[in-house]
Amino acid sequence: MPVERTSGGRRGGRPTMNDVARAARVSLKTVSRVVNGEDNVSPVLVAQVRSAIELLNYSPDIGASNLRRGDRRTETIGLLLEDVGNPFSSALHRAVEDEARTRGVQVLTGSLDDDPRRERELARAFTMRRADGLIIVPVGPDQSYLATELRVDTPVVFVDRPGQGIPADTVLATNVIGATEATRHLIAHGHRRIACLGDHLRISTARHRHDGYLAALREAGVTPDPALTVSGLHTAALAESKVMELFHRPGPPTALFTSQNLVTIGAVRALRRLGLHRSVALVGFDDFPLADLVEPAITVVAQDPAMMGRTAAQALFRRIDGGTGPAAEHWIPTTLIRRGSGELTPAARLLDDRLADSL
Repeated sequence: MPVERTSGGRRGGRPTMNDVARAARVSLKTVSRVVNGEDNVSPVLVAQVRSAIELLNYSPDIGASNLRRGDRRTETIGLLLEDVGNPFSSALHRAVEDEARTRGVQVLTGSLDDDPRRERELARAFTMRRADGLIIVPVGPDQSYLATELRVDTPVVFVDRPGQGIPADTVLATNVIGATEATRHLIAHGHRRIACLGDHLRISTARHRHDGYLAALREAGVTPDPALTVSGLHTAALAESKVMELFHRPGPPTALFTSQNLVTIGAVRALRRLGLHRSVALVGFDDFPLADLVEPAITVVAQDPAMMGRTAAQALFRRIDGGTGPAAEHWIPTTLIRRGSGELTPAARLLDDRLADSL
């Protein structure tokens, strides 16, 4: 039953259910039945109570109500994302929200900004608000701090990156496979000097995509050149700057594998500034808005953040509903989407160089 904190007799305090009962000239029990949507109240009394609620601008204290529920659920879950402004995070968020809405559950969301301390603060804030469960894109090296929450039956699901220190359901993309496929694609189009640009290698997704890149080079008998690996690129602006540097050095690459969507965006900007966007091949990991509208359109290894979000939410709700058993891993496949930038050959770069030399 929804309950409320009383106004304590203070004039101007929050309206209470007692205030509604007095204004409607009905019993407190009748107000309670109307607020809870029970159907054993006469239409006349329902009209009186609703009129009083509107007049007083009354709203029930849902938080206090949830403490009275037998299952102690609050019908909320917490979603901790790397950056809600990133297209990948936004799509994941929407999928979780859509899944939660079908169950009448609200989603509390926050950005972690690659800050382990922020991760702990947000996780604590959401559990203090009695969230029924958490979905986390972990950024810290250790999530064992969540063990206390798990002991009090607050389930956790990790998505995009595996957690460390506690067993929990995890939803991951096939990062190594996708990166290997991207690099193989560039090799198949004649490239041997392929640069790999990505985020910090301490981040599991960046590390696994770099592993896939190296696996494809080894498979083709190509010796990796450390000068062609650039990591720690966390923004589009930094990626743009580093790509510009690459092409001002001797022996520049003929192709780029960019292992994160912001890195891809920065690389596209740099290639266009350099006039190399039609001659240097590019395959990016993760799709992004307008990637198919630039010229040439960007070939990508696309994740499925919507499927990842749905799978994570479904796994969490199974645990909330009492599901038991060992922690499970759910793998969501990636897809290579050929659009043009990844199909350029080294010959295109050589032709551009010869034209430049003749001018």
